[in-house]
Amino acid sequence: MGDVIEIPKGARDQVLVFTLEMPVEQAKFLRDEDGALAQVLGLPALDMGQAEIFPVEDLEGLGLLGYLREGMGVSEADLSAHGMALDGLSGWVLVLRARAFDGAETRLTPASSLMLVARLGEVKTDWSAPGAIPSDAAQPSLRTSPRDARNRARRIGASLFAVVMLLIFLLIWALAT
Repeated sequence: MGDVIEIPKGARDQVLVFTLEMPVEQAKFLRDEDGALAQVLGLPALDMGQAEIFPVEDLEGLGLLGYLREGMGVSEADLSAHGMALDGLSGWVLVLRARAFDGAETRLTPASSLMLVARLGEVKTDWSAPGAIPSDAAQPSLRTSPRDARNRARRIGASLFAVVMLLIFLLIWALAT
C-alpha cells in the first residue's frame, strides 16, 4: 500500500497523474477490466470515464505535458511546477480526474505499483458576465405582458370571426333574393 491521498468533498478540478510500475499486461488489465482500477486505488467503485491509462509513448508529438495542457485543461502554473517530473515520465501512466469521485470526499490508498507523480488543477472557467451586453438583440423583447397579448389575440380572433360570419350572411341573403 502507498500513501493515503485525500480528495476533499466537492473537488472536481483536480487531475492526478500516476506512473504505473507494473508489467504491460497488468496495466492493460487495469484499463480494460471493470473494477480493477478501483480495487488498486482502494475504492469500491470509480467512474472509468474520468480515468485514462496509456503508455506515454502513444502521445508522440504532443507529449504528456501537451496532453495535460490541451486535452485535460491543466493550468500552466501547475504544469510549470511539475513539468520536470512529468516530462521525464515513460512507460504507462494513469491520469485520473477528481470528477471520478462525483464530488464525494474520498480517500485513495493506491497499491505500491501506482506512484503519484503530480496533483494538478484544471483551469477553471470564468462564468461571470462582463456586465450589460450592449447589443439590441440581447435586450428583453417582451413589450407586453402575456395576459395582454392573449386578450389582444382574442379580440382579433373575435373580429375576424364576426367579419367572416357577416360575409357568409350577406352571401346567403344575396343568393336568396
